[in-house]
Amino acid sequence: MKTRLQATCLLTRRCRLIIFFLAMLVMAMVMSSCTLGPNYQRPEATTIPPAYTGVSDEWKIAAPQAHLPKGNWWKIFDDPELSRLESEATEANQDLKAAYARFNQARAVADVARSGLFPRLGVSFQAVEQYDSENRVVGGKPGKTYDTFTLPFDLSYELDLWGRVRRLVESATAQAQAVADDVESVKLAVQAEVAADYFAIRSLDADKALLLSSIEVYRKSLELVRNRRAGGMVSDLDVAQAETVLKTAEAQLSDNALQRAKFEHALAVLTGKNASLFHVPERPLTLEPILVVPTSLPSELLERRPDIAASERRMAAANANIGVATAAFFPTIKLGAQAGFWSGDLSANRDMSNLFEWPSRFWAVGPSLTLPLFQGGQLTANLRQAKAAYEETVARYRQTVLNAFAEVENNLVAEHLLARQYEDVTAALMSARKQLEVASNRYKAGLVTYLEVATAQNTTLGIERSAMRLRAQQLVAVVSLIKSLGGGWQQANKD
Repeated sequence: MKTRLQATCLLTRRCRLIIFFLAMLVMAMVMSSCTLGPNYQRPEATTIPPAYTGVSDEWKIAAPQAHLPKGNWWKIFDDPELSRLESEATEANQDLKAAYARFNQARAVADVARSGLFPRLGVSFQAVEQYDSENRVVGGKPGKTYDTFTLPFDLSYELDLWGRVRRLVESATAQAQAVADDVESVKLAVQAEVAADYFAIRSLDADKALLLSSIEVYRKSLELVRNRRAGGMVSDLDVAQAETVLKTAEAQLSDNALQRAKFEHALAVLTGKNASLFHVPERPLTLEPILVVPTSLPSELLERRPDIAASERRMAAANANIGVATAAFFPTIKLGAQAGFWSGDLSANRDMSNLFEWPSRFWAVGPSLTLPLFQGGQLTANLRQAKAAYEETVARYRQTVLNAFAEVENNLVAEHLLARQYEDVTAALMSARKQLEVASNRYKAGLVTYLEVATAQNTTLGIERSAMRLRAQQLVAVVSLIKSLGGGWQQANKD
């Protein structure tokens, strides 16, 4: 009768436990839709203009007509050497590799946060040899040495009633997306820097070719002046002036070589190579100045630029953190269970064979509830900090958008003014060459001293070098505009 009563009580306790767990699971399913904290809504960035103010058909020289994928925007320049360097930089740039590593870290953090949605199961084994005090009040083996062997399986699961874990997953996922956009920002910056440095090198190569050509002309002029001096037709002053023009031009070669070496070494770093083993063959700049007009609407800039996308994702992460801080005010309920085998001295020969026998089993199951009652204002401070962090991300997002529009407008204006300046310099160059021709003829006729020729030579060389630099600046401005627009774009061919 007593045994039957004990069995009935045991069955009743088990039924109560089963009913309790079922009730907890039902409550968890009902409360799973409860997620504390504000749901994310992207705030307004700023006033979006209807069009770029720098765009005007009046000064449109050329626009890309090819179907350009975003990742290969440099193909607009149709330069195989540039394409090769861009590919090498994309594959081997160390800053880009570090950005990829940061993305992998962020993705792993998101996976860690996502693991909180699942139960935790673990197993351990413990073997203990112990001696119990002879004055032990109850249990154990007083005055004896004995062994205990324990093999427990632990199961725990947090009921995400208030959405704390889900908000953590939301925040970590948004952060991973932001870091992915950071990777695109680094890639775009590296590719743009490669193009800018490459055009700088080509401009210096053209400048060197111009200097060498001018030096050859100046040497012939010096020879002519010396012959005229030998014939008593001119004075030593003319010879000195011709020598000054020649030596000044020759001195520019060293500066040209220094500047080219710096840009070449910068390209080596960008492409992940040792500067001592890297070399770009000399080839003068042959690309004609072009003008690129964006075909997208200003509002599309918010979706195209990776830095804006990253800033927006960080807003979403900060918003989710408000929910995490809010959920900390509410109780945390965890379901726990433990089961396994336990045995003491197993046999005289210390055999462990009876450890896994059915009588050696044990189990324990039950919920745990943690409710913060007094934290000294820590939870309130954490919530204030989360809200302030969100406001910071909103301000940074809006500032990023403002900077983006300013960069686009600056580069559009730069293209416009550089194109106009190039036209003016080209016209000035034609006049300077005409002036040099007239001065040379007047000198040969004995009407003027060589000073007039030297002045015309210096003027012509200076304008020629300015024109060459402007060509490179225009190409760099195109690169800067493409970068400020978030990469290349697609434009349909026009009839």
